[in-house]
Amino acid sequence: MMRQYRLIYDTPTNGVWNMAVDEAILTSVIRGDSLPTLRFYSWNPPCLSLGYGQSLSDVDTTRLHQFGWDVVRRPTGGKAILHTDELTYSLCLPQHHPLAEGTIVDSYRRISTGLMAGLKLLGAQLQADKRADNANMTGAVCFETPSHYEITALDGRKLVGSAQLRRRGGVLQHGTLPLTGDLTRICDALYFADDEARHIAKQKVMQRAITLQDALGHFVSWDDATHAIVQGFIITFDAEFIIANLTPDEYQHAQQIAQTVYADADWMKKA
Repeated sequence: MMRQYRLIYDTPTNGVWNMAVDEAILTSVIRGDSLPTLRFYSWNPPCLSLGYGQSLSDVDTTRLHQFGWDVVRRPTGGKAILHTDELTYSLCLPQHHPLAEGTIVDSYRRISTGLMAGLKLLGAQLQADKRADNANMTGAVCFETPSHYEITALDGRKLVGSAQLRRRGGVLQHGTLPLTGDLTRICDALYFADDEARHIAKQKVMQRAITLQDALGHFVSWDDATHAIVQGFIITFDAEFIIANLTPDEYQHAQQIAQTVYADADWMKKA
């Protein structure tokens, strides 16, 4: 059965606003004021995002500021991501939506099929499987290891990093697809005991993560990547997309929580 989704293509903006908009859309979808929403966005300036429960002590704030990068705390879990040279997606669904049913792992698996279908249209050879538990993975970087049903290249290197938030009545999943660039740059903004530890961390990221350009052997633009993912959702989920913008209520809500939550020092220091 064909289902309608709202599709938002956003202009690049800062991390505080990006996180506030995702939460505002989730609230609107839970209320039934907006259709299930797929949003694509990017970040300007580059921004380090921390998982909901990740310690701020993981960040080397002096180095971060030297690079001119922002930092924000996500409402979702997981580890740090440096958002630059990438495509970011968010998907907000009511809890009764077929893509949201079951456990977090269940919905990860379903949503991954749509993302993979789009990336395969670009020629990527991918997999998304249930992973062994990674209890020994204690690093600060999200792309050090894939979670259940996250998308990897066939050699096991992580291509898409996603995280999910569940609130009564709805689900937010957002994730990042690095299009190009040096994925080890994230280590330049994180705290390490010494340069040798930083070097080792960079080596791990190189071994365990990959950009879309490296996976394909050629560069894919933000526009082409978003188009492919939309087509993947249409093919996989029989989706019908209606291109739209934030509603006035969503915009107002995002403005409010951008200041009271995501730009608030206590929110950043909470863990």
